[in-house]
Amino acid sequence: MFAQKEALIRLLHDNDPETVRLIKEELTAAGEDRIHELQELMSIDDKCVSEHARDVLAAISGRSAEEEFSLLCHFFGDGLDLEQACWSLARAMEPGVCILPFEHKLNIWGRQFLVKLSGAVSNRERVLRLASFLSGELDFRGNADNYYCERNSLLPRVIETRSGIPLTLTLIYMMVGSRAAMKIEGINLPGHFIARHGEVYFDPFHRGRILSRLDVESILLRQGMQLKDCHLQPSTARQMLVRMLANLLYVYDLQGDCQKHARVRGWMQALKCGAE
Repeated sequence: MFAQKEALIRLLHDNDPETVRLIKEELTAAGEDRIHELQELMSIDDKCVSEHARDVLAAISGRSAEEEFSLLCHFFGDGLDLEQACWSLARAMEPGVCILPFEHKLNIWGRQFLVKLSGAVSNRERVLRLASFLSGELDFRGNADNYYCERNSLLPRVIETRSGIPLTLTLIYMMVGSRAAMKIEGINLPGHFIARHGEVYFDPFHRGRILSRLDVESILLRQGMQLKDCHLQPSTARQMLVRMLANLLYVYDLQGDCQKHARVRGWMQALKCGAE
C-alpha cells in the first residue's frame, strides 16, 4: 500500500500535464473506492499533491451529487419536498457545498419570525410582518443589477448574498414562513414569479410589496397577456422546480456554457418524463 501511495505521488508530480490529467480522471472514475486514499493524500505536507487530491475528491462529490439530483428529477412528484430538491440542485451545481449552515440559518429565521408574528390577526398583516423581517431586517432583495446569474437560482448563494430572482426569493419567503406555520404559495405568472398568502398577493423580488389585482394585471400586460384566473393558481412543487431549471438553462445559454446547459436540459427532460 505504501509503495502504491508513493507511486501515485510521483505520478501527480509528473511534469507532463496530460499524464496528471489522466491520473486524476482514473481516480475520479474509481469514485468512492479511492476516497480514503485521496483523503490521506490531501492531508500530506505537499501542496501540489494535496491540491490534486482535493480536485479529485470534489469531482467525485460532484458526480455523486449530479446522479442524486438526476434520480430525484426522474421520480419527483408534487408531494415531494421542494426544499430538499433545491439543496440537492445546489450540491449538484456546486460540488462540496455544505448545506447544513444554510438550513440552520433558515431555522433560526423561522423561530425569530414566529415571535414577530405574534398578535397578527389578518393575512395582510402577516405578509407585512414577513416582508419587514426578510426585506427590512435581513435585507433580502431582488438582484436587478445582475439578474441573469447562476447564483440567483441556487439557494445557498441567495441566502449568502441576500439577493436573488423572483422565484428563489419567493422560496425563501415560503421556507421561513413555513417554519412559523404561515402558508405561502408561489404563483407562476408568465414573466414574473410572485407569492400569495391567503387572498393577499405580494412580490418578494420587490421587497415583499403587496400587490393589488391591478398590479398583477399590469405584470401580465407587460407580456402582452390578459390576466386569467388560471394565472393565479398556486404553483406545484414540480412547476417551481421546472421553472428554476429553466432559469438556469437561460443563464447558461447566454453564457455559452454548453456543458452546464446540456446537464440542466437533461434534468428538465427527466422531470418531464417523470410526469408522464
